[in-house]
Amino acid sequence: MKLTKEQLDEIKNSQSQKNETKRVTSPELEKILYEAIPALDHGFVRVIDYMGDDSSIVQSARVSYGKGTKQVSTDKGLIKYLMRHWHSTPFEMCEIKYHIKLPIFIARQWIRHRTANVNEYSARYSILDKEFYLPSKENLAAQSTSNRQGRGEVLEGEQANKVLELLKNDAERTYDNYETMLNERYDGSIINENEKGLARELARMNLTLNTYTQWYWKTDLLNLMNFLRLRADSHAQYEIRVYADIMLDTLKKWVPITYEAFMDYRVGGTEVSAKGKIIIQKLIKGEEISLEGSGLSKREWNELMEAFDLKDKLI
Repeated sequence: MKLTKEQLDEIKNSQSQKNETKRVTSPELEKILYEAIPALDHGFVRVIDYMGDDSSIVQSARVSYGKGTKQVSTDKGLIKYLMRHWHSTPFEMCEIKYHIKLPIFIARQWIRHRTANVNEYSARYSILDKEFYLPSKENLAAQSTSNRQGRGEVLEGEQANKVLELLKNDAERTYDNYETMLNERYDGSIINENEKGLARELARMNLTLNTYTQWYWKTDLLNLMNFLRLRADSHAQYEIRVYADIMLDTLKKWVPITYEAFMDYRVGGTEVSAKGKIIIQKLIKGEEISLEGSGLSKREWNELMEAFDLKDKLI
């Protein structure tokens, strides 16, 4: 992970501030505020601002004044109720802002979550850093034969080395060409005093998608949980899951009661269709069940059996 001198100075200055506030704060999140938490080989996640805490959710739900109740157990019960019954607006009252450095191909996947405010590093205005994401060998995998957007078996030996060499060489070659077109190095030095550089907004098109970019990403608590439910899942792409796991830890520090309810009902829970509910009811009663009479597809059947760890009934 590489931070510029300006970024390091900003972090140092921000963390040295001593500000008094009448607003609620989260002590555990305050401890890591502004800190750059490493992600992948050159990336990071920083919490740079937030608004509200668990009590803000309770306050909003009750439309009352001041904090929530004086009893944490009462607040906890209400938050669990809100989470259990899919209430949304109370969670929207809390917001958080991140500074994130990530590969462009992950940023393009991430931006599909359109429920955030985003301001990305401008490659029209500035020169992108000479930093590229290169997967570790254990994360180099072949295309899955059963999932069109997933990975299969890990590549090994010479094939893995060849792929890594191709990724590295392509990234370095295109970046060298990027500097040549700009007629400027990423450190600001001019290559040829007698030539004009191509406009930055044009030169950038040549870069590979594993080049790193940065952005500020601000969202409310509800949409952060929606993001994490999908991206911290074991089925999510590894690279975006690395960032989601870090953000999941910041969620725990920020709103611990909400985090517990989120892990219980959203991450650890499961949704069951009306047909699936009938199947489970029959199982509880000891009745025989079969795919043919369930009204479920084979995929739905297997997902239901896996959710309840009924592996002997998988088809």
